Amino acid sequence: MIRTIRKIGDPILRKKAKKVEKITRDTLKLIDDMVETMHHAHGQGLAAPQVGVSQRIAVVEVPKADDIPGSGVLYTLINPEVIKQSEETWEYPEGCLSIPGWRGDVARPYRIVVRALDRHGNRVKYEVEGHVARAFLHEIDHLDGVLYIDKLVSPDRVWRVNEEPLEHPA
Repeated sequence: MIRTIRKIGDPILRKKAKKVEKITRDTLKLIDDMVETMHHAHGQGLAAPQVGVSQRIAVVEVPKADDIPGSGVLYTLINPEVIKQSEETWEYPEGCLSIPGWRGDVARPYRIVVRALDRHGNRVKYEVEGHVARAFLHEIDHLDGVLYIDKLVSPDRVWRVNEEPLEHPA
């Protein structure tokens, strides 16, 4: 089921999400709905607070590209923790399904190690880099009530973009 994506100004986006104590059928339904919602919105990640649920759950799927390690994989992160990050950072434009129509430059660690539970409750550890690491960090920030606009490299490094798909004449 496609859920409504909460937009900036909704108070749930600024709250720290609650830890998942037990993975239930409702948890699995939420994850499935989040994946469907993310795909429908053409996003690369989605956190539970973005669909109005204060739980520490995120899904990430960076589109498959040969030059992006870890891309093309659907990651489910329950109670994720960043346990290691590189000192090396890189700036890159980010957008957010909860802040449509805007992009901004954000500096993030290039490599990270994240520990979490998968949808089956198994402990998993991911060592990711580049765009996949950026997507993980963006979604984990959502679980802490942080938006990418809070991490802009500079207030003037944000710009408006056209979110509407281009129509091609027949």
